[in-house]
Amino acid sequence: MMSQMDEFHVTIRTSALPLSGTYGSVWISLVGTLCETPPVKVNPEQHRLLPGSAYTIVITPTEEVGKLVLMKLRLEAQPGFPDLNWHCQDVEVRRHSEDPNVDVFLCHKWIQSADGYVELRNDKVCLRKEETLAILTAHREKALKNKQQSIRFGTFVDGVLGCVDMPSAAALGPNLTHIRQSPGSNVHYLKGFTERGTSWNSLQELETFFLFNGRENTVAKYVQAHWKEDAFFGYQCLNGSNPLCVKQIRSLPPNFAVTSKMVRSFLPEGSSLKREMEKGRVYLLDYEILDQLPDNTVSGKQTYLTAPLCLLHYNQIEELKPIAIQLQQSPGPQNPVFLPSDSAADWLLAKIWVHNSDFIVHQLLSHLLRTHLVGEVCCTATLRHLPEIHPLYQSMSWSLEAVKLLLARGTQRLRYSSMCVPDDLRCRGLDTLPICYYAQDAIRVWDALHRFVEGWSSLYYCNDEDVQQDCELQNWIREIFMEGFLGLIHIGIPQSFQTTAEMCKFVTMVIFSCSALHSAVNFSQMDYNLWILNSPAAMVRPPPQTKGQISVDELLSFLPGVNSSCHVLSVLSLLSHRAIDYVPLCHYKEWYFRSGATLRLVEKVQKELKKIARDITKRNTQLELPYTYLSPDYIENNLAI
Repeated sequence: MMSQMDEFHVTIRTSALPLSGTYGSVWISLVGTLCETPPVKVNPEQHRLLPGSAYTIVITPTEEVGKLVLMKLRLEAQPGFPDLNWHCQDVEVRRHSEDPNVDVFLCHKWIQSADGYVELRNDKVCLRKEETLAILTAHREKALKNKQQSIRFGTFVDGVLGCVDMPSAAALGPNLTHIRQSPGSNVHYLKGFTERGTSWNSLQELETFFLFNGRENTVAKYVQAHWKEDAFFGYQCLNGSNPLCVKQIRSLPPNFAVTSKMVRSFLPEGSSLKREMEKGRVYLLDYEILDQLPDNTVSGKQTYLTAPLCLLHYNQIEELKPIAIQLQQSPGPQNPVFLPSDSAADWLLAKIWVHNSDFIVHQLLSHLLRTHLVGEVCCTATLRHLPEIHPLYQSMSWSLEAVKLLLARGTQRLRYSSMCVPDDLRCRGLDTLPICYYAQDAIRVWDALHRFVEGWSSLYYCNDEDVQQDCELQNWIREIFMEGFLGLIHIGIPQSFQTTAEMCKFVTMVIFSCSALHSAVNFSQMDYNLWILNSPAAMVRPPPQTKGQISVDELLSFLPGVNSSCHVLSVLSLLSHRAIDYVPLCHYKEWYFRSGATLRLVEKVQKELKKIARDITKRNTQLELPYTYLSPDYIENNLAI
């Protein structure tokens, strides 16, 4: 016979989420080092699983259990009632009602009746080598095996980063899906144009459209007022929706037919193009990745693409200005180099073509590929190779043919160095450029995240050998390299981690890409695209092959139909609004971050990010156009959309 002291007082707690309760009942079984207790049903008439509820039952084993290591829960539907999922917060166990020692078995997830028995373990986060009981090692391996059977890598497009192989988001189950609580976008003045396939009749008509849709957007109004200016063109290369393309050059691409004589009048007196490049004052936009992509049709109309080269100069009054544009990659008599000294219409149209190319590269590569697809690769590998108890688990309109080809090209051209902010900014010559606010803010946010990751790492990895011997971690990065990045060595993604420094850099890259970078390239979209002439999504007339053939009044005829433009803006409006329930960068709801050393790390990085946000706010008061996209209080903690 067992004494009263050996009774287990088990408290089941339902999460406080409004829809976390269920009509069903729960079966409980305790697993110890010596035996497993028979399942006990919690009486649904006495203990209803309401949101925020906590009920205690007493389980009296018939034999010695030993050290309690696992908790088994099974949800059973109640006859005659809907079979609702249940969001369990945790289960607490005491040896007797007054026992001050509590074993906590954390859950914090949805349980379905179809799941069968769900096994919970205590809240100790540890590496695999630190497991001291064979039963827990077996539980850890079993959990990973089950995940690997249900979650697999698939192929989105041949030659493009791997993705999760799921027929729909619903197939991921309730714990891996999130319904973004959107504030709703105001598309009232966009909705009535669905039948209008013609383009804008006049600039006044476009201005009327903008007046209704952009009246509350101060950045968009600034764009409308300054979009023709060369200095603002350069500003957008550095601080607009796509700050990832512009780079410093020391020599001209051989296929760029610009000469020093052509641009001499746009450089300081007595200088030359060669001398300015040597000084590091010349920058380039090169959209070679778009070359020879198949054309598309939008609303039944042929559209056209260019693959322009655009030369920019950083002048003595700290302005970055375009000084030469070639619209196609192959030089020749039908591919002139446009200059600021050309007619106003020719020069403005050339800049519009550059922005059209930038729009396409931004949407599919800077946004989709660099944030969403990279994030999906790392998330899929995390689910497949890191158990929930592993510390790293806790941290982390074109033709289809053209889209496939561009994404495949983008994958081939990805470089790990370009995904790591300090390396990328240094390589592109932006790290010390005073007017690149994206660079200034990105490096500060990156450094704060990197220190946070280093602090977290030091809690679990004492030295490089610990990293090398963590088989789960090594399997994780190996699968990211092989399945996610297709085993492409030239990209530079690590195939393994030999040092803690390598691991910390990679984890920082993942966090930054899925939070700060996404904020910079996503939430800026409506600001810079609402004035359609600044960044058209498509062009319905072919690019000019000679100069002097168009007038300013003809520029509108290059834009797509009104209905197509409004459809794009409706989508961008949805994307550009932060979620009602968004969580700021480095704010966590998960249990892992609520106590002890991890809580102290979180509090430290939050304090640092608040300081960065205050500094950005102070700087922005001195700017004609504030740059806010990388202010930490506006950065979402994850990829929400």
